Amino acid sequence: MSFVRFAVRRAAEMAATLLTASFVVFGAMYLAPGNPASFLLAGRSASPEALASINAQYHLDDPFFVRYFRWLGDVVQGDFGRSITYRTDVSRLLADRLPTTLLLIAMSLVVVVAVGLFLGRIAAVRGGAIDSAILVTTTFAVGTPSFVAAVLLQGLFAVNLGWFPSSGAGDGGFGDMLWHLTLPSVALALYLIGMLARVTRSAMLEALDSDHVTVARSRGVPERQVIRRHVFRNSLGTVLTTGGLIVSTLLVCTILVETAFSIGGIGQLLELSTTTKDFPTVQAISLIIVALFMIVNLIVDLLLPLVDPRVTLGTRSAAV
Repeated sequence: MSFVRFAVRRAAEMAATLLTASFVVFGAMYLAPGNPASFLLAGRSASPEALASINAQYHLDDPFFVRYFRWLGDVVQGDFGRSITYRTDVSRLLADRLPTTLLLIAMSLVVVVAVGLFLGRIAAVRGGAIDSAILVTTTFAVGTPSFVAAVLLQGLFAVNLGWFPSSGAGDGGFGDMLWHLTLPSVALALYLIGMLARVTRSAMLEALDSDHVTVARSRGVPERQVIRRHVFRNSLGTVLTTGGLIVSTLLVCTILVETAFSIGGIGQLLELSTTTKDFPTVQAISLIIVALFMIVNLIVDLLLPLVDPRVTLGTRSAAV
């Protein structure tokens, strides 16, 4: 498939997906019980005139499709509306909180890739007792949800040992932010380390049994080169595809970790906004998450042909 055809096809797919997601995201909030007016009144009784004023300000009495297309038109122009809870533009809220979430995800991704690839490679190459120990360790990691890991890490390293802060994202500069986000990033990464390690191990074991590895060894190629050039490289297609799933999982699980550590990112903002029926904020964050999912998948599709010659643009490896 030519790059132009691929780009046109993916652009059409992404536009259709975003349009569908926007409708689902917009409509889902209105299906949930409760309404923004109840939150704004904070349990106080209100006159019919005051209630009508709130409904008019936020267009709550307009027909559903009128509200949807008005909101969609504003979103296309970069206007996500005004937060009902924080009484400010949603775009400003996202601009303040999104960098923290992206940094947390980036730190977690570095930990996942570094530790997961290392453990998977060692397990496949060494075998024996080392392989068994890594399998047990990764099984424990995969079976530990992010919020459970967050509580355990907080209790051990923040409360008992006092090595790291137990909450917040830091306000003393970039270094202070990295220090505050260390425990959350590990909690977010733990489950995915186990998953990536096991996928890497399986992909490398399959590559070790291939004919070209046998031929390379019979020709006297050093084992280190065999592992690097023929085994690890040929397993990168499967690993990269798993990497796309990992990034997507990080986007979702960050909500739990940010809430546990009281980090002021979009994950915690989404949780609070859902509780208070802050429609504009929930809709904006949900739509951004969908867009990030699609961007991650696009990047994976573009990188796959570069790391796996068996894959052509617009297709996935047969091993996946």
